[in-house]
Amino acid sequence: MNSRRWPARYEIRVDSVLDDQWADWFGGLQLSSGGTQTVITGVLADQPALHGLLTKINDLGLCLISVRRLDADDAAGQAQE
Repeated sequence: MNSRRWPARYEIRVDSVLDDQWADWFGGLQLSSGGTQTVITGVLADQPALHGLLTKINDLGLCLISVRRLDADDAAGQAQE
């Protein structure tokens, strides 16, 4: 069984456009919008923090498109963009 370490960086896509003003509500995570989607990216402390973020998305009635845990290589690649 592969044990993953925390904290971990995540990329979560929702089918809605949210502006940067929502960043505080999402605990200071980075929000970027394009077209009809918003990407929420950032480091989460542990699995309960991930579940809490998903609950907030659900509470807003947002349609969840994807949840992706970023590898160290993915996180480094995004920092260069």
